[in-house]
Amino acid sequence: MALHVVLLEPEIPQNTGNIARTCVATGATLHLIGPMGFSIDEKQVKRAGLDYWELLDLNYYDRYADFLEKNKHPKVYCATTKAQKNHSEVAYPQDDTYIMFGKETAGIPKEILKDHEETCIRIPMVDIERARSLNLSNAVSIVVYEVLRQWGYSNMR
Repeated sequence: MALHVVLLEPEIPQNTGNIARTCVATGATLHLIGPMGFSIDEKQVKRAGLDYWELLDLNYYDRYADFLEKNKHPKVYCATTKAQKNHSEVAYPQDDTYIMFGKETAGIPKEILKDHEETCIRIPMVDIERARSLNLSNAVSIVVYEVLRQWGYSNMR
């Protein structure tokens, strides 16, 4: 079983650092797809990820097409506020599971969502105009732990 967290064009270094730390704690691989709004060497990223960076299974791609090609066009679950299915309504396969999250200000582009219509997922929220979405690192944690719960927290203590 392999869980893959995919960040498409992340913009906020602290979020990426927190997500890296979550990936290490859960055994997930982190995939970063550029262009990013910061350098991976920035102080804020390192600080948020603490000393976990050397333990992280990290892959970087210049563009989304590179990610698809290098991972043999995997089945990707797209986390978006526009999805109909809740993240907990999906039975995640116990093989390579890829969950993609979009950039903080815009999410995943419509063209990509259209290509993955059947595997779009959302985290339920109250319907208020001011709360457009959750913080990216919180959203990643919620979905990652739902997948791991379904897998029986295999290889975790």
